[in-house]
Amino acid sequence: MNWWSLCIAFLFFFKLATCLQNQTDRLALVSFKNEIRRDPFGVLSSWNDSLHFCDWYGVSCSRRHPDRVTALNLNSQGLVGSLSPYIGNLSFLRYVSLQNNSFHGQIPQEIGRLRRLQYLTLSNNSFDGNIPTNLSRCSNLYLLNLIDNKLQGHIPYELGFLPKLEALGLSRNNLSGIIPSSIGNMSSLRQISLRTNGLQGKIPWEISRLRDLRFLTIGENNLIGEVPAGLFNISSIHTLAVDFNQLQGSIPSDIGLTLPKLNSLLLADNRFSGPVPISLSNASALEQVALFSNGFSGLFPKHLGKLPHLRMIDFSDNQIHDDLSFIDSLTNCSSLIVLDLASNLFQATLPNSIANLSEGMIYIALSNNQIYDALPLGIENLLNLRFLLFDSNYLTGHVLIDFQKFKRLEMLDLSRNKFTGTISSSISNLSLLSYLYMGFNDFNGSIPPGLGTCHFLIQLDLSHNSLSGSIPRQVIGLPSLSISLNLAANALTGPIPSEVGLLKNLVQLDLSDNRLSGMIPNTIGNCLRLEQLHLEGNSFQGEIPQVLSALQGLKELDISKNNFSGRIPNSLADLDGMNYLNLSFNQLQGEVPNRGVFLNASAVALTGNNGLCGGITELDLPSCAFPKSKKNNLSIALKVTIPVVVITTFLALLTCFFIFWHTKRKARKKNISMPSFENQFLRISYAELYKATKGFSLDNIIGIGSYGTVYKGILEQLGMEVAVKVLNLQQRGASNSFLSECLALGSIRHRNLLKLLSVCSSMDFEGNDFKALIYEFMTNGSLEKWLHKEDGQETEPRNLRLIQRLNIAIDIASAIEYLHNGCPSTIIHGDLKPSNVLLDKEMVAHIGDFGLAEIVSTISDEAVQYPSTSLAIKGSIGYVAPECGMGEKVSIERDVYSYGILLLEMFTGKKPTDDSFKDGLNLHTSVLKSVPDRVMECVDPSILYEDEKGRSVWEPCLISILRIGVACSMELPAERMKMRDVTSELQKIKAIYEQGRMQQDQGVFSLHVGTADS
Repeated sequence: MNWWSLCIAFLFFFKLATCLQNQTDRLALVSFKNEIRRDPFGVLSSWNDSLHFCDWYGVSCSRRHPDRVTALNLNSQGLVGSLSPYIGNLSFLRYVSLQNNSFHGQIPQEIGRLRRLQYLTLSNNSFDGNIPTNLSRCSNLYLLNLIDNKLQGHIPYELGFLPKLEALGLSRNNLSGIIPSSIGNMSSLRQISLRTNGLQGKIPWEISRLRDLRFLTIGENNLIGEVPAGLFNISSIHTLAVDFNQLQGSIPSDIGLTLPKLNSLLLADNRFSGPVPISLSNASALEQVALFSNGFSGLFPKHLGKLPHLRMIDFSDNQIHDDLSFIDSLTNCSSLIVLDLASNLFQATLPNSIANLSEGMIYIALSNNQIYDALPLGIENLLNLRFLLFDSNYLTGHVLIDFQKFKRLEMLDLSRNKFTGTISSSISNLSLLSYLYMGFNDFNGSIPPGLGTCHFLIQLDLSHNSLSGSIPRQVIGLPSLSISLNLAANALTGPIPSEVGLLKNLVQLDLSDNRLSGMIPNTIGNCLRLEQLHLEGNSFQGEIPQVLSALQGLKELDISKNNFSGRIPNSLADLDGMNYLNLSFNQLQGEVPNRGVFLNASAVALTGNNGLCGGITELDLPSCAFPKSKKNNLSIALKVTIPVVVITTFLALLTCFFIFWHTKRKARKKNISMPSFENQFLRISYAELYKATKGFSLDNIIGIGSYGTVYKGILEQLGMEVAVKVLNLQQRGASNSFLSECLALGSIRHRNLLKLLSVCSSMDFEGNDFKALIYEFMTNGSLEKWLHKEDGQETEPRNLRLIQRLNIAIDIASAIEYLHNGCPSTIIHGDLKPSNVLLDKEMVAHIGDFGLAEIVSTISDEAVQYPSTSLAIKGSIGYVAPECGMGEKVSIERDVYSYGILLLEMFTGKKPTDDSFKDGLNLHTSVLKSVPDRVMECVDPSILYEDEKGRSVWEPCLISILRIGVACSMELPAERMKMRDVTSELQKIKAIYEQGRMQQDQGVFSLHVGTADS
């Protein structure tokens, strides 16, 4: 073979090898895609033969070696699936970032074959199993981020053989065992994040060999022993977080000198002791000091005021003592926002200098100390306070603070002091107040009715004071109260207002030891989440109401020391969760039930009711005697006979009435039949509606729809405002719309569905057919009016904050999910849009207008559809799913599409019919093109003005919300999200948003370990 032949052969085999290499990378990517079970944003749709694989989304190739994949970046795409082991065939791969998806299964061992790999981040997924030990073969790796997964087992000792590794992130997993000593071999390591696992044992002393270490976060584990002394000599340390372990020992007195770059010192919830080092004032970069829940003692370090960047001081729950004069120096800390010194041994008066602390202060807690005398008036200068906690001290005098200056206050705790005088009415101006504790003082006078305007209040405690007068209806009817309302041990008089029924979400109600009287109102049966009800020590009378049996979650009931009479309702025995029942010292009589809670003598107290008998032996009650006399037999016969006669007569009269009615109506046009309802409605006549709406006055019109007009009215028999929808029966489809709403709303109940109070199918004063639906009145109108400027309206729409929009979105999703999955029959709303979402006075969303609803039940796998309108395409333009009008069967995916468009509209401020959408562009595609890189271009500008400083918190949340909207409004029904998943994801976003804002506001920042913890 000559030289020329050898060259040709060489070129042939070289090209063949190159082709095979190219094919290897492409096939590896195809295998990666095949393991993805869900791609909500369609990012992998470009992974097809029409494009070269180097042009696929998220794929980058080498410049020096074309067609060799060097980077795979698919962050935050909602991908669901497992990670293909064929990723190990991408031998030129240097960068892999798959964080914030839903990958599951094990991390494939084949990743260990990627010798060129430098950056591997798989954080915020659901990977499980062990960390592959052969990751140690990736000798060029400098960042390994596996944070927030479900990994188990030990941290591999072999990771210590990664010489170039700079950042190691393994936080928020289920790892166990010890921190391997080999970690000290990684001389390049700067960032270590092992937080929130189940690690045990001691912190290895070898970690002190890492002379370039900057971040060490190993909190929330089960570590013991002392912090290695060498750690306090690594001058490069920026963050030292070993909180929430079982560590002990003391802090070196020269820590502020040996760690000059220290920014965050987090030692909370351990067993440290000794004094707080004075030298901390030399660490000029210090921002956070969290030493709470330890055994620190001695004096407060007086010179912390020299630290210009100090934002948070939390020394609570220790044994520190001083005279509080150090507050004078803290007034120099212009960045200070959190000061928590609760549960220590401070014994002094509050200095006036507390009023000169940073204007940005949001959290002050001096609870559970020995502070005495009055509150300084100047504290009103701290206008941005959100948490003011002075409980459990010896503070005295009148509370003269003008609370209306604290516009942002969320929690006020003045309980367990010796305050006197009246409760300041200025508290009523705290529109953001969520928690108010003023119990165990000596306040007198009445409860300020204005507290009923605190619409975010979820917990109110005014117990153990000397308050008098009646319970204000505005307060006991405050729907936002959900945790507890405690007015116990006062001198309150009068009955319990019927407005107590508005506390539908309340868990604990305590009105004990007052001077209340009357009967328990039946409306208390509406408090369906009530778990603890304490009414003991009052003067209530009458029988124990049967309506208490509606409180299925009730665990504690104490109505002892009252004047209740009659028998114990058997229905109390049906409350399965009841574990404490006290009926002592009343005037009850008759047989004690022999089931339920009454079978547990230790859970029931019946002392002081001389007329009771029977029950289990342990209750030690006399036997019940029931003599059978003729008189009793006659009485029983009468009790049986009379109802039978009455019912028979009633049915006969009713039959005659229907025969007469049918004859009279026979000549008229055929009317739709009314559905039967599982719940009994009030009977409301045309005359009552005429009076309630002032003769259907034009001034009472609050809306006009396709099938009728909605009037505002006041219904006398309910004593409440209502919305009356009068059907225009001349309009084609109106009768079917009426029937659809009746069928849909007649037997379902949900917090976020508009409640149908009654229906009226009658004749007006001129003998014409009349049909109307009566609903709860929604004070804040429709979502449409909050999002958009109405035609002819001069002013701009009222602004909704981001958290309000998110809450409304969750409310709507919850209701739709209930209609689809929580009802006996599946209900498809069919016309979801902002004008059909109504907001009550608490800004809780309620879906209404079921005129186009479809009811589908599943019987033997065959869909049975109940009456609908005759329209070919139902719904409103822009919100109707693409498949409508194409002969597709009715499906829940239609509602999902409408919800997706509605969600995008809520957060972009643009209607789907906006004039800016041209040339094939629509709301869905517009948002899809903007997320995530240009998200701020499509978001409603009013959201952007909320809080520029909080952008790092709300921008990621907005991106996630808009992606859900896009995923719900996909063109193909099968590609849309399920409403159950939508509700779950929005709840997670809300939790992340609230946690982020709380951390931001309180100065408790997320412990980022550079890029390894992001």
